[in-house]
Amino acid sequence: MTLTFDWFLPTTGDSRSLVGGGHSVPADLGRAGGSIDTAGRFREPDLRYLAHVARTAEGLGFDAVLTPTGTPCEDAWVVASALLAETERLRFLVALRPGLITPTLLAQMASTFQRLSGDRLLLNVVVGGDRSEQLRFGDRIDKDSRYARAAEFLQVFRGCFGAEGTDFSGSFYDVEDARTRRPATVPPIYLGGSSPAAGVVAAEHVDVYLTWGEPPTDVAEKVDRIRDLAARAGRTVRFGVRLHTISRDHSEDAWRVAEDMLAQLDPAEVRQTQAVLAASESEGQRRMRALHGGTTPSDARALEIHPGLWSGIGLMRSGAGTALVGSHTEVAGLIGEYAAVGVEEFVMSGYPHVEEAYWFAEGVLPVLRRRGLLAEA
Repeated sequence: MTLTFDWFLPTTGDSRSLVGGGHSVPADLGRAGGSIDTAGRFREPDLRYLAHVARTAEGLGFDAVLTPTGTPCEDAWVVASALLAETERLRFLVALRPGLITPTLLAQMASTFQRLSGDRLLLNVVVGGDRSEQLRFGDRIDKDSRYARAAEFLQVFRGCFGAEGTDFSGSFYDVEDARTRRPATVPPIYLGGSSPAAGVVAAEHVDVYLTWGEPPTDVAEKVDRIRDLAARAGRTVRFGVRLHTISRDHSEDAWRVAEDMLAQLDPAEVRQTQAVLAASESEGQRRMRALHGGTTPSDARALEIHPGLWSGIGLMRSGAGTALVGSHTEVAGLIGEYAAVGVEEFVMSGYPHVEEAYWFAEGVLPVLRRRGLLAEA
């Protein structure tokens, strides 16, 4: 197996801590009224900085960058389009929400992006687990209905790329002769989700099933479940995992970084964040919260839920809440554990995103190449 590694575009901002950038909740905690001083350490997600991250990822050999979606983020499509001219081969895993755009319009946008970029588009379908955010966009249907809508959405979307176009009539979409302006390559489609409804949509409609970084044994259960569902549908699905990373030349140095991140947190602000996350409808978010229990221990190792897997990120971040922590060799070993259960693609990030990209690419990737898990650069 040859593994693929992607990086992350911090379109809500970047920092050296778990507060004031990325997907911290609330997004402005530590910048306006929080007890943590991030002055001089917060990096605005302007075009200059995001281009810096993208060029760094491309130069270090990452295949793609995940461009997230959500109201705290700069718009994923605008950012990805702006960064095409700043890069040459880097692909963009653009996150989108079905229901906030029609599948035919998305097909037009995607086909244009493919032609202008030379097929550098990947699509990450985010059904949505935060009801307050869905309501912000006027989307009032329940979670299972959102997955049912996503299934129809993806069926129409793929049909638009056929030379004959597509007709479709369902519960959510009713289109006639839906098509793109000119033929284009259908971008690979990614989707994550831990609920039963997510599994059905992934098995029947997507190319890559993404999971957040739970312990390898838990990921193995997901892989087996989705693989079985896909087989019943006459399909195969690839598997990816979304993780953060803190790797250093020596294990104790990596854990010292985790300790510093933990020491900067105010337990009261952690409780505030966890109260926000507890309201999420996302099963994946519930599973992330269960890994750390909402506690803020004095020792980072108390949040080590599997050798080298740290759940401390999830104390202040929504979404993926775990990090690989340790020496480059230790982190490579944990990546090997995920690969052994069927994971082929790793969507990585670290704080700050430029510096951690270098630590990972120059430290971990050479170990994986020596072990035959990564093609030679």
